[in-house]
Amino acid sequence: MAVSSTFSGAKLERLLINSCSSPSASSLRACSLSHQQMKAFSKPNRGRKALAQRTGGVRCEVAQSDAINEGEKMDPSKASALSALEQLKTSAADRYTKERSSIVVIGLSVHTAPVEMREKLAIPEAEWPRAIAELCGLNHIEEAAVLSTCNRMEIYVVALSQHRGVKEVTEWMSKTSGIPVSEICEHRFLLYNKDATQHIFEVSAGLDSLVLGEGQILAQVKQVVKVGQGVVGFGRNISGLFKHAITVGKRVRTETNIAAGAVSVSSAAVELALMKLPESLHATARMLVIGAGKMGKLVIKHLVAKGCTKMVVVNRSEEKVAAIREEMQGVEIIYRPLTDMLACSAEADVVFTSTASETPLFLKEHVKDLPPVSSEVGGLRLFVDISVPRNVGSCVSDVEGARLYNVDDLKEVVASNKEDRLRKAMEAQAIIAEESKQFEAWRDSLETVPTIKKLRAYAERIRVAELEKCLSKMGEDIPKKTRRAVDDLSRGIVNKLLHGPMQHLRCDGSDDRTLSETLENMHALNRMFGLESDISLFEQKIRAKVEQSQK
Repeated sequence: MAVSSTFSGAKLERLLINSCSSPSASSLRACSLSHQQMKAFSKPNRGRKALAQRTGGVRCEVAQSDAINEGEKMDPSKASALSALEQLKTSAADRYTKERSSIVVIGLSVHTAPVEMREKLAIPEAEWPRAIAELCGLNHIEEAAVLSTCNRMEIYVVALSQHRGVKEVTEWMSKTSGIPVSEICEHRFLLYNKDATQHIFEVSAGLDSLVLGEGQILAQVKQVVKVGQGVVGFGRNISGLFKHAITVGKRVRTETNIAAGAVSVSSAAVELALMKLPESLHATARMLVIGAGKMGKLVIKHLVAKGCTKMVVVNRSEEKVAAIREEMQGVEIIYRPLTDMLACSAEADVVFTSTASETPLFLKEHVKDLPPVSSEVGGLRLFVDISVPRNVGSCVSDVEGARLYNVDDLKEVVASNKEDRLRKAMEAQAIIAEESKQFEAWRDSLETVPTIKKLRAYAERIRVAELEKCLSKMGEDIPKKTRRAVDDLSRGIVNKLLHGPMQHLRCDGSDDRTLSETLENMHALNRMFGLESDISLFEQKIRAKVEQSQK
C-alpha cells in the first residue's frame, strides 16, 4: 500500500483501525495509533523524519479479555455492526496486507500496436533508470524494468495491487508519450505472474519476435539487466525474472535449431528486399545503406552473405564505415557523407535506413523527384525502413515508382517459413515450461525468508530476557568467564532448538514436493509462534513507500 500526498491521514487512520478491528476466528485485536503517528503518514514532506522518531509504530495486541468485556457492554443493536466488521476481510486494507505482490507486464508490441504508437512510447536506453525511478514512485509499484525495442515497448513491475498498479502505469505511459489512456488501453496487453513469466521467457527465446530466434532481443534483455544494476527499483523479483529469462534464451538457442535462417530484424529486412527483386539481380542490384550503426552493420553483413559485393553506405562520419570495410574484405563498400544522401538515393534500387534520427529523412517531396529505376528490377525503388522512430515517412508510399516497407512488414518474411517456425517453437515451449516452473518455485521459496528472520528474532528476544533473569539471580560478582559461559550455553541451546525448524524452512525451489512442505511448515510456524502480523506488513509497505517518496 502506498501513501501519496493526496492520501489523507484521516483516510489512512480509518483504514488501519478498521483493519485492526476486524475480528477473526482465533482472536480480536485492539489497535492503538497516536496522533503523532498519524501525522507521520499524512505529511509526506516530513514522513521520513517522523517515521524515524516513532518507537511503537502501529501496534495490534491480542486482548481477548478486553474484547469480551466490551462485548458484554454491547447492546443488541450493535451486534449486527460487529458481525459486519467481518466483511472487512475483503476490504482494501485486508487485500493489501494479505495479497501477495504480483509481477505484471503492461506492453505494446508489433503484434498489438502500430509503429506510429510504439515510436511515441519508445524510451531510449539512457532514460531507463529515470523511467524505473518514476515508475517505482507510483503508489502501488515496488519494482520496475523497461524493455523498449523497435518491436515492443514493455514495462515489467511488481505491483502491490494488480488493478491499481496497471492503472497507474498506464496513466504514466500516457503522460510520457502524449497518447490518450483510452488509445493505449485499446492496443496494450496485460499479463500477470505466471503468464508474465512465460511471456518474457518467450521474448528472450525469440518466440515472440517477427523473426524466430533473432539474437538481438536476447542481447536487449541482457542490456536491461546491465542498465538495471544498482538502480533503486530494479529489485530482487524483477532482476531475478530477467536473469532467468537470459538463461532461458541461451538454453533455447543451444538445444533447438531456432536460430537457423533469419535471426535478426536486419536479416529479415534483407530477405524481404530480395524477395521483391528478381533472383537473377540479387548480386547486382544497387544497394544503399543509410546509417552504419549496429543495425546498419548487420544489414551490410547480411547483404554480403546473400552475395552482394558492392554497396554504398551513407553515414555522418567515415570512421564506422572504414571499420566495416576493413572487416568485410573483398567487398566494395563506398562511403558517402549524409549530405549526399538524396544523390545516392537517386542511383539506388534498394534503400535501407537504420539511423537514430528522431525526424524522417525521407518525405514525399524528397522522393517524388528521384529518377525512376530500371524495369529490370521491377520499376520500383524499394525503401526498407527498420528504424524506430521511422526514418521514412508513410507519405512516401504515395509516390509512384516507390515502395515502402517498415518493421511491421517483416511479418511477410516470417510467414514464408511458418511450418519450420512452429516445429521449433514447440521444442522451445517445452524448455520454457520447465524453466517457468523453476522460476515460480524460486519466487515461492522467497516467502519463507521473513519467517526465518522473525523466528530467529523471536527466539533471541526470549534468550536475552531469560539470560538477564538468570544472571540477576546469580549476583553482580559473577566472573566474566562464567557470564560468557552462560551466554554461550543459552545461544547453543537456542541454535540447536532452531536447527530443525530452520532446515524445514529452507528450500531452493527445485523440488515441488519439498517446496509445498516448506510453505506448509512456514504457515504452521507463523501460527504457533504468532509470527504473522498483517498490520505490521501493511505498515512496512506504507513506510517503504513514504521513505521512497522522500528520497
